[in-house]
Amino acid sequence: MKALILAAGFGTRLLPHTRHIPKPLFPVGGITALERVIRRLMNSGCTEIVINTHHLHHQIEAFITEKQFPVLIHTRFEPEILGTGGAIKNTSDILGDQPFIVMNSDVITDIDIASVYDFHLGHPHPATLVLHDRKEFNKVAVTDDGFIKGFHGRRSMSDSDSSLLAFTGIQVLDPELCDRIKENTYAGSIDIYTDMIDEHINIKAYISSRHFWIDIGTPESYKKAAYRFALKDALRSGFPDYSEAYNEDNVSASPLKGDGSDRQWHRIASEHFSLIMADHGIREHKATAEVDSFIAINRHLSANGVNVPKLYHAEPFSGLVFMEDLGDIHLQHHTRQKSEDVLVDIYKRVIDALVHMSVSCAKGFSPSFAYQTSGYNQQLILEKECRYFLDAFLAGYLRLDIPYARLENDFNELAEKALSSSFSGFMHRDFQSRNIMYHDHKFYFIDYQGGRIGPLQYDLASLLLDPYVALPFPLHPILVDHAVNALSSFEMANPDMFRKGYIYCSLTRNLQILGAFGFLTKVKAKPFFDQFIPAAVRSLKYSLGRTLPGELQDLKAVVNEL
Repeated sequence: MKALILAAGFGTRLLPHTRHIPKPLFPVGGITALERVIRRLMNSGCTEIVINTHHLHHQIEAFITEKQFPVLIHTRFEPEILGTGGAIKNTSDILGDQPFIVMNSDVITDIDIASVYDFHLGHPHPATLVLHDRKEFNKVAVTDDGFIKGFHGRRSMSDSDSSLLAFTGIQVLDPELCDRIKENTYAGSIDIYTDMIDEHINIKAYISSRHFWIDIGTPESYKKAAYRFALKDALRSGFPDYSEAYNEDNVSASPLKGDGSDRQWHRIASEHFSLIMADHGIREHKATAEVDSFIAINRHLSANGVNVPKLYHAEPFSGLVFMEDLGDIHLQHHTRQKSEDVLVDIYKRVIDALVHMSVSCAKGFSPSFAYQTSGYNQQLILEKECRYFLDAFLAGYLRLDIPYARLENDFNELAEKALSSSFSGFMHRDFQSRNIMYHDHKFYFIDYQGGRIGPLQYDLASLLLDPYVALPFPLHPILVDHAVNALSSFEMANPDMFRKGYIYCSLTRNLQILGAFGFLTKVKAKPFFDQFIPAAVRSLKYSLGRTLPGELQDLKAVVNEL
């Protein structure tokens, strides 16, 4: 038994993701779609396979060479795409003089190919197409006795004599069909079959049911396939006692409200388990992406004793990450209606964990973990915090026309002082109350994918200036002192220098907060953030008031007018 796998297409519907990897090599459950097709053919008794290639063909050829499958596999490059019919003609020398299978490389299914092949051998007709009922794709007209009479909804007989079904991308053909196709010429198989029907040559339908089938040719269908296989792997990791009894019909996927991120969050649950899935989107480039940092930093923090959600399963290409469900209570909720004494106790616990994370996780942190900059530097401060504040908040949100040149000297001074007085460690970068979960009487940190090496004081400022909680200003010095004391048990640090660095990091963080809230409110149309802008303005004025009288005069003048 021989087979042709069709793998030459550009994957246009999957752009931009197919710019750097061909669709057949998209991983589904850790195994490429192409390998899944090859293994299904092998398990059905196929002994020789040819794969037509064109787009990014070198990658497919290298993949076949690397895998060393235990059957003979050829690749046949098409300088110009020939279509299904042209590909069949172009590989006919390999396919030989016996009936052969043709299968799309982007179809993942458990249809029994051996049974289809035996079915074809049991009738005298030159072609067998495997069909099934898929309402959105039902365009092939089939008679009650199983013969195909038309395609694309066009029927060669009255509607009462046929029903519409969908083509699965699997077919078995007799070799004489190749005689109908011209060499080195584009030929679509549907046109060939339509001509055969017009000539009263029968094409047989093999109608399959109660099987799994999915075409990964669109982002939506690819994500559906990736989710199905990845969830099973996540359950095997996190809930081994239940994974074998998994029934997708009894599982719900409820969307969770995210904050500023474009990622999509879902709670996947049944009566036996609950976990969280973060969808980062399909990979668009080869460079380190947000999902890579999410995975790498989670593992790094966990290895260093930081409370983060357990990572059950992750697929960097599809962008799906499955992790422990920590519930719905974050620090913002946990601090509601608490007295100041209780607030101080809560925040001291969080600060102890923060200092531990900063010191311990700086060791062994690889620059490769970061998908943005590997460290907190002057360029980042000027572009992602100072200019972000001016462009997204002052101009974008408040509609104020303030040239960058007016504040440029103050911004440069601020960046220099924030860095010169910093205590460098692992920096979370968004260490605020909605990224700190309270679960089983412990605090857990989430949304760490922006982590890098940077000032501990920046994360401390993120925590204390957080507009979601609006911690009373008189508590801030108490908690900064606690951070100094907590740090002293790990490292020798100059307390005065630490406090000075905290003031300037408070300012850079506050600028970033207002830039983000302005952008999310106006550009992303997320009005949730608008309510917290007044608190962020108050904290910016508070932090500026703690600088020396002669410092940042132009910035103070602008902010005091807000």
